This record gives sequence, structure tokens and C-alpha cells, in this order.
Amino acid sequence: MEDIKAYIESGILELYVLGDVTPDERLQVEAMALKHPAIKAELDAIERSMELYAKENEIEPSEELRHRVLGSILTNFGDDNNFPQKAVPHKTNVVSLPPRKEPNFYKYAFAASLALLVASGVALISVYSRLQQSNTQLITLQLQNQHFTNRVNLLDREISVFRDPSYKLLKLEGTAKNPALAVTVAFSPARKKVLIDMQNVKLPQNDKDHQYQLWALVGGKPVDLGVFDAPADTSQMKEMKSIARADAFAVTLEPKGGSINPTMDQMVVLGKF
Repeated sequence: MEDIKAYIESGILELYVLGDVTPDERLQVEAMALKHPAIKAELDAIERSMELYAKENEIEPSEELRHRVLGSILTNFGDDNNFPQKAVPHKTNVVSLPPRKEPNFYKYAFAASLALLVASGVALISVYSRLQQSNTQLITLQLQNQHFTNRVNLLDREISVFRDPSYKLLKLEGTAKNPALAVTVAFSPARKKVLIDMQNVKLPQNDKDHQYQLWALVGGKPVDLGVFDAPADTSQMKEMKSIARADAFAVTLEPKGGSINPTMDQMVVLGKF
């Protein structure tokens, strides 16, 4: 359960949703989601959060408003060509002065102002769109940074195990039936900690009804140290149950969840100090 929590907190799920993972990482995330309901639920939650964020911040210019403004401009210009014809005056001895034409300055100025307003609105929408893209890129960078930080922390933890002189590395080798199998265990009696190097586990894949179970032999008696799967659902060091002393370690294939006592004919690897 702790490995699933660490996997969720590593940031790989957020990068998967954003499409910023390698093909191998994508396959690994999809396999983990199928295998662990908690990871599938976390993926769904991340996708819903991304969708809500996009909906809350989306903006779309109104086509109706644009058509109305442009139509008003064209109508305004068209009015200049639809003034009524001057009536022919009756012939008299009085000389009439030609009527003074009203200037069209204000009409054209109003049309130009509307055109400028439309252009400004389009430019503002474009700037806002670029701002939203920048915010999305910033979120992506923050997720990548968190993912990188989590990976560094995990690597530091692994390195600390190999640097700690209290840890002893023991390679559990395959039985006569399957000599090619192997599991590496790191054991610190002083810290009462047992870890399995999941990256180097060489065991056949277990089915959905079975799991591998690690045992410590103390004074000839087996002590349960927890279960794990193969192939590994993580490439990190997997911490098992605590124990202060052990004469040997062994792994058996047991029903899912583990057994009270080891099934001896299902022992796959064994190692002694």
C-alpha cells in the first residue's frame, strides 16, 4: 500500500494526463491503473480537475456580436448612397442658392470608432488566449518539477541504503527446480528493516489469485515479512515488515494476501547469511 501511495505522489499520473510521458511510462501507468483501483481513481480525479480548470478558464468570442457590429458599419456606409433626390424647382425669376451639404465627418468617425472597437476586442481575446496557454505551461512545468523532486528523493533513499554500513545485501537464489530465479534483499538488524530490490527481481509473473511472500527464518521458524508481485509494480526498493534478526530469507508463492505458514513445495528462492 505504501508503494502505491509513493507511486501516486511521484507525479507520474499528472504527467500521463498531460501526455508528457514516454511510451514505456504510458504502458506502465495503464497497467498500474488496471491492477490497482486506487491508482485508477487518482487518474480519474486528475482528469476531472484538468477538465474543470479548462472549462472555468475558457473564453470564446461571440460571433453574433461580431456580425452585428460589422453589419452596422456596412449599413451606415450604405446610407450615404440612399439620400432622396432633390426635387426640381418650378421655374421662377428668383435665383435659388444651392442647398448646403451637411458634412459626413461624424458618420465616418463613428464607423471608424466601431471598427477600432471590434479590432481591439479581437486583439484582447488573442492576448487572453495566450495568457491562458502560458498558465497551462506553467502548471505543466510545476508538475514536472514535482515529479523530478519525488524521483530524486527516492533515489537518495536507495543510495542511503547502500551507503549505510548497517545494511547487509543478500542474494536469494533459485531452488534446484528453478535455478535461474533470484531476489536481492537488504537487511539492517540495527534498524530492523528489510527491503527488496524490486528492479532486480527475477521471478515468473504471478496470477491475480497469488502473490509472492517473503519469509525470514529465525531459529528455524518462518516469520512473515509481507507479500509482493512480479513483475514488480515499482522499480524502487520495497520495504517489508520489520525484524531485528534473521538467519535466512526465503520466498514462496502463496494465495493472494499471503499465508500464515509457508507452502514449502512453492518455495522459489532461498538465501542464508
